[in-house]
Amino acid sequence: MLTKPLIYDLDLQSLEEVMIAWGQPRYRSHQIWKGLYQHFWNDTGQFTTLPGELRDRLAENFTFNHLQPIKTLNSSDGETRKTLFQLPDNQAIEAVLMRYSKRRTLCISTQSGCAMGCVFCATGQMGFRRNLTTGEIVEQVLYYARQLQEIGERVTNVVIMGMGEPFHNYDATMQAIDRLNDPQGFNFGARRFTVSTVGLVPAIRRFTDEKRQVNLAVSLHAADDDLRSSMLPINRKYSIDELITACEDYVKTTHRRITFEWALIHGVNDTIEQAQKLAGRLQTLRIDGSALCHVNAIPLNPTEQFNGQPTSSERARAFQAELERNGIPCTIRLRRGIDIQAGCGQLAVGKQ
Repeated sequence: MLTKPLIYDLDLQSLEEVMIAWGQPRYRSHQIWKGLYQHFWNDTGQFTTLPGELRDRLAENFTFNHLQPIKTLNSSDGETRKTLFQLPDNQAIEAVLMRYSKRRTLCISTQSGCAMGCVFCATGQMGFRRNLTTGEIVEQVLYYARQLQEIGERVTNVVIMGMGEPFHNYDATMQAIDRLNDPQGFNFGARRFTVSTVGLVPAIRRFTDEKRQVNLAVSLHAADDDLRSSMLPINRKYSIDELITACEDYVKTTHRRITFEWALIHGVNDTIEQAQKLAGRLQTLRIDGSALCHVNAIPLNPTEQFNGQPTSSERARAFQAELERNGIPCTIRLRRGIDIQAGCGQLAVGKQ
């Protein structure tokens, strides 16, 4: 399906080149950039600082809306909103806005579907459709920023933990972060982003070498290879030892804390034995004796194609206590948006 290029796929330099090719002064690109990323305009009619002829030409050559919202669900407590977006090629994605007392956190997607095949994840169960472009990742953030602006609020955090494996779409994901981080535009601090990976070791090493200020989270979920391989197929390619070594190098190079995500499944990975194994593996992630890691545990969220059950609150607390007894910080995260399938591992769309 042919469609006009998405304007959010242009960086500022590319936009400048378009303006020059059109015989426009360079400063027009900065006016457009400010309109897109500071005012969140998504219709050429809103760009009243531009001459009408230029507005018409922008409308003829670019689209400002690849994402068409076709369904929005709000959780019963009003704290979580999930939006289903259709893409121009009839693929689809979901993204989520979560409200906390002082934070407005977005969970955005980098792919339609996912190729990683994690057995308890609804996105993995649907298979891989395609990568999103840089602009399609950016547009999710601006969509919610626009909604929040209307009620006098703003985005405070962005977690790249929605549909897809961000490091499987590395370039587009990092370009989207850079686009949103640009001080001349959205000016969103790097430390307010968190990127989550299932453990693509070469990409973790690339991320380490780039020494970004973006937060890194790794979906671990098991402390031995047999169990992890049974749930996360990527472990058959990159073992836990390889993954933890890459994480050690990340910590030593950046001196930044790394988060390990752990979906607590009753009787599977919520045992004291698993907590002890995990604590043993993470002991090397220290600088000057302080643990530069944190385990973010959450009771499993249900999905249609996985029969495992979430852990009980008692077992979760015992798992947490065992980690902390061994000097590993651990938080039991609140489950959010479960009634609208907006929780971690629940994002999915049907066949398009």
